[in-house]
This record gives sequence, C-alpha cells and structure tokens, in this order.
Amino acid sequence: MTQRNPLHKLAALGQSVWLDYIQRGFIASGELQQLIEQDAVSGLTSNPAIFHKAMVEYVHYDEALTRLAREGLAAHEIYEALILEDIRRAADVLAPVYARTHGRDGFVSLEVTPHLAHDADGTYWEAKRLATLVDRENLMIKVPGTIEGVQAIRRLAADGLNINVTLLFSVERYDAVADAYMQGLEERLAAGRPIDRIASVASFFVSRIDTLIDERLENIAHAHSAALRGESAIAYARLAYRHFRRLTSRDRWLRLAERGAQLQRLLWASTGTKNPAYSDVKYVDALIGPDTVTTLPVKTLIAYRDHGDPQLRLHAGEEEDAHAPEDVIRRLTELGIDSAAIAAELEMQGVRKFIEPLESTLAALRDRIADIRAA
Repeated sequence: MTQRNPLHKLAALGQSVWLDYIQRGFIASGELQQLIEQDAVSGLTSNPAIFHKAMVEYVHYDEALTRLAREGLAAHEIYEALILEDIRRAADVLAPVYARTHGRDGFVSLEVTPHLAHDADGTYWEAKRLATLVDRENLMIKVPGTIEGVQAIRRLAADGLNINVTLLFSVERYDAVADAYMQGLEERLAAGRPIDRIASVASFFVSRIDTLIDERLENIAHAHSAALRGESAIAYARLAYRHFRRLTSRDRWLRLAERGAQLQRLLWASTGTKNPAYSDVKYVDALIGPDTVTTLPVKTLIAYRDHGDPQLRLHAGEEEDAHAPEDVIRRLTELGIDSAAIAAELEMQGVRKFIEPLESTLAALRDRIADIRAA
C-alpha cells in the first residue's frame, strides 16, 4: 500500500471506496483482491446492466452456462444461478474486509429485480429470498428508492437485512429513506432484537442529474443558464449530506446509536462523468466527506488513482461558499427547472435502464440455450 495513492487518502478522510463492477473472471483472477490491497477498495456493487455486460462480453460463463442448459434450466433460472455464484464468490473475497471493519465495509450488493420497483410486497419477499439464497452476512440487498421501495425498506430493516437503497435523485426521497431505515430499527428494538449488525447505505445518483438538467439548460435562453451547467448534481448531493448530518445528530438517531445502530451512510453513485467537457473525477473530488461511500466504475477508479485530488469538501455546518447548494437550486427554480419533476423522470429512467439490460441478457441466454441444446 502506498500513501501517495489518492484512493487510500479517500479512506483516510472517512470515505469508503466501493467498486461498481462485477465479472466472474475478474474475481477468479485475483484482480478484485488486488484492488482491495492496492487501491483501498472495500466493497462492490452490481446491477442488471453490469451483469449484462459481464455475461455478453466475457467467456468466463460459458462452461457453467452449458452445464446448466443441459440440466434443463430456463433462461431466468440460469441467469439467477450465475449471478448468485458471482455474488457469493465476491462476498467471500471481501469477507476479511467485513471482519476487519466490524461490519462497516466489505459488502457486495445484489439488486432486487427492477420489475418489482413499484411493488412493495414483491420487493420485500424477493429481497428476503435472495438474502437466503446468497447466505452471506456481508451481502447488501439493493432496493430502489421508489415510494414502494421505501415501504419495503422499513420492513427489511426490521428483519435485520443489510440494505443498499438505490436510485435516489432528490433530498426529499432521501429523507423518506432515512426515516424508513430508522423506523425499521425502532421496530426491531421494540421486538427485543439486536440492531448492531445491520448496515445500510442510501445511494444518491449524481452524474445522471447533471445530464438531464444540463440538457434542459441548453434549451433555455438566459444569461445564467450556461453558468449553471454541471452544478446541479453536486448541489443536490451536498444538500443531502447536510440533511444526513442533521438527522444523525438528533435525539431519535442518538437513541438508536446508543443501542449499537450503524449509520445509514450516503453513497455517491453514478460517479462516472458523462460529459467529456467535465473532469473525469469531477463527482469524486467534489463529494469527499466523513461517513460516506463513493462507488466507482473501473474507468473512474483508474482515473482517480492517477490524478485525483482528495481533500475534505463536505461539511455538516452552514459554512458554504458562493456555490452553496440552496443558491444553485434557487437559480435553477428561477429558470423553470422543477426539481421534483426532474427527480421523478430520473427515477423512471433509472428503473427502465435496469429492466432493459435484464431483458437483453435473458434474450441472449435464451439464444445460447437453444444453440447448446441443438448441438
């Protein structure tokens, strides 16, 4: 380990580094272990788009796919068997991190099928089923932060599951998620059950916010519209962090903390820069603060290792500069940018962006299964 590596400096500033990637050969080759040792990677996240890329582009699944197809399994059964095996293997590699950090890090996240994003009961039971099948204490179940997902989060926290709340695009929805997590812990305590080994993160998506709002700003003929491009996502994220600090300083949370509750940390997701005009480490550098997680695609991790500038930039108090988040949001509102409408559209897009690769993967698997059985 070298202290000159910016990724290690993030960890020293209180921010965990998780990798937004999974692939069977990457785990088997020791690359994941190498990133843990050399780049302070302490967690891993997955989603249907990541699994689509892994299964379509890499040959590491061919042997298992052929065996399962010859056993007569359907495409959706094969898909689940393959991803569960990847999740278990990654969880085992990260288990020492989980032990060393006393359950703060070392997690692997597995997403509930996006088809259930608006089904509270379905999400709840699917999360329970997946947790049982994986059977690893360092598993996090990813639940979308939809209205229905929030309902499931409370029940899952009460049942003691680790939860990664995904697809958050507004401070208001973050607040609802934080409340649901605390409600679940309170219900669990009332039932006489422990809460000290339950972990959760609230994944706030950043670059997607800029992509959509920048698109709107480009169509607004106003002197200030250009100056606001690339400012929105960081403003919303900074405001969410301020809410996080306020919530966790209040008596309600402190009572839970006294009983061993772990913080539901904010996780910065969608940190890969979409606009080539912006720095490729823009969303990492701007959102460094204690008790946060940054989850990085491989490309962004490599870029940050090379030229990241790790400095503490998030604060709990009111000491903000001229780009204070409220000021950015106020100016956006004056230009007709409706924050609630933007968040709703991004949530809808986010669910669709997980459904489409899932369906594409299943279609590709059906074609492969037909070829295998024909042969």
